[in-house]
Amino acid sequence: MLRSLIEIKPRDVPLRVALRNAAAVVLPLGVGIASGHVSIGLGIAAGALNTMFTDQPGPYRLRMQRMLLTALAAGVSAFVGCLLGASTPLLAIAALLWGIGGGLLVALGTDAGRAGLTSMILLVITAAQPRAPADALATALLIFAGGVLQTVFAIAAWPLQRYRPERHALAEICRQLGESARRSADHTQAPPVTQALLDVEGLLHGTHRARGEAMETFRVLAELVERVRLELLALGDLRAMLDEGEAKSTLGRVLEYAARALDALAVALERGTSPLAAAAAMEGYDAAQAALVGLHDRATDRRLRRRLVIAIARAQGLAGQLRAALRNADFAGSSGELRAQAAEARMPRGLRPRSTLATLRANLSLSSIAFRHALRCGVCLALSVAGARIAGLEHGYWIPMTVAIVLKPDFAGTFRFGLLRVMGTLLGLVLTTALVHYAFGGVWEELALLALLSIGFRMLVTVHYGLGVMMLTGLVVILLAFDGIAPGDTMVGRGVATVLGSAFALAAYALWPTWEHLRVRPALAAMLDAYRRYFGTLLRDDTAAHVATRTHARNARTNAQASIERMRDEPHRDRHLLVLADGVFANANRFVRACMSLEAVLQDAAALPERDRVLAFAAHIDASLAALTASLRDGGAPAIGNLRKEERTLARDLEAAVSEDHQGIAAAVIEAFDRMTDSVDTLAHLLRRSEGS
Repeated sequence: MLRSLIEIKPRDVPLRVALRNAAAVVLPLGVGIASGHVSIGLGIAAGALNTMFTDQPGPYRLRMQRMLLTALAAGVSAFVGCLLGASTPLLAIAALLWGIGGGLLVALGTDAGRAGLTSMILLVITAAQPRAPADALATALLIFAGGVLQTVFAIAAWPLQRYRPERHALAEICRQLGESARRSADHTQAPPVTQALLDVEGLLHGTHRARGEAMETFRVLAELVERVRLELLALGDLRAMLDEGEAKSTLGRVLEYAARALDALAVALERGTSPLAAAAAMEGYDAAQAALVGLHDRATDRRLRRRLVIAIARAQGLAGQLRAALRNADFAGSSGELRAQAAEARMPRGLRPRSTLATLRANLSLSSIAFRHALRCGVCLALSVAGARIAGLEHGYWIPMTVAIVLKPDFAGTFRFGLLRVMGTLLGLVLTTALVHYAFGGVWEELALLALLSIGFRMLVTVHYGLGVMMLTGLVVILLAFDGIAPGDTMVGRGVATVLGSAFALAAYALWPTWEHLRVRPALAAMLDAYRRYFGTLLRDDTAAHVATRTHARNARTNAQASIERMRDEPHRDRHLLVLADGVFANANRFVRACMSLEAVLQDAAALPERDRVLAFAAHIDASLAALTASLRDGGAPAIGNLRKEERTLARDLEAAVSEDHQGIAAAVIEAFDRMTDSVDTLAHLLRRSEGS
């Protein structure tokens, strides 16, 4: 927990995004000051500030819809807050409803959760200054207008750079693949580039995808990059198995030249230019591939020769995929054959996003983290609003505002956000109040400081929440100063309210916690079951099923990994369960990496040697995985039989039965099944040991 408080994350907000977001906040306020309509400028600036965080990467169509809905929700919340602010009972009821509704939105994802949080904050802030219906409507319209202005700034490049999000997302995948090719493979780690591929699938196949002929090229290119990933994974795993020597270094050269080609492809995609720089990389790749063939011809060790046969086949497949991707990246002259394949790249129905209503309905249960969080938010927000009003605390709205910000669905998030909120707020209050009170004597200087704080807040809040809160507190202090509230007079009251709000949120979570250790085993079971379904499609000639199950496996893996990390930060975590979770996660990843190596082989194989025997063994693996999944969900030691004996028998039969033309495929299948058997046996051992303890 202490580590999480000081952790500095990589910056993920480009400077250009922070500048345009800050401009949408500062410019209307500057115009309002210059024209003598400060209150109008403040309303628009507040709306732009509240919509700022929904300016996230993605298709322009989705970005526009997301930001406009957030702006509308902010306007409605401001209207209700202004209208009901004079009545504590009515405001408490509204806070209960807004807390439940806003908290439940976390089930729809991070962006929806931010919109819900913004709505809760605006409700309690605007309620501090009750207004007549006409004035409340005017305030709401100004806040909505600020959100619209922020949206206009975010999508201004749409006509000029229509496909920029898609190009940059694909470029990021290529860059990450290049980095993974240079690293030594670790079979216990999840396959690389998982989240980037999920993002691209949403861009190219989601409801809000861009339209146009160019999208066909992007979809084909994404499928090619996916196949490049499989080949790189297979080659990386082979390199990890080889002993130090000429074979390992030669295979490393093959991967290095592949990484250079991917880097050139990434640059070309980002700039929208032809990937001519990749020509030299591909020449080096061909030379390294030829050296690999020469090593095989000279090798005498039987095991080394078998692995070199696999490596040569995978290197040849990777060369073909790289060249196809490089050709397709030249948008002006894409291959007609590749364009014709675009029809096959359409996402099956199983991958289409679930409807919002269906997702929310599925979470209307106390077993749902999102629903428990929603109830906790609603009750705490209503109680904090009523308590602050009854106590007559000055600037009491900071208490429910802090409660809304601090409460998260998990303990670690609530604890971390609570402490960082207190520290960041207190530092921000002291520093900004001192600057405004002593160092700045004019409104234009304060406006310049507001611009700097806006940029800093947008760029730093995801790097370190405490630094972001410090910037945000300064923003609020300056905005209220423009509204006539002196910074020095309110500093102590705001600091006390922040401490009280954070303490209340932490106490509420302690009284009704949602402990992650109760959810880790189901999350791991869902991941293992998703891996089993993916494995079950590999030996079937069904591309759509491959894509669908692969995507579901990625989602399940990210959910399981997040669950383990949340449990790791809980104060009274079960150490035996944590050891089991880490072991299951690592060995499940060993299994899925072997599956992906097998898929890389099968996608180029004309026929599967000894198909009936292979399918029979695959059925045993499937049954073993089903038993492991049941053990994770329901407890009990799994019974999987003697997979190793069956695998050795299959290996001998394949080696004896296949012709010389199919020896490379047979060797790769044997290697993949060997790794799968090892990981399944290890998973069974971990679960038996866990049940025995």
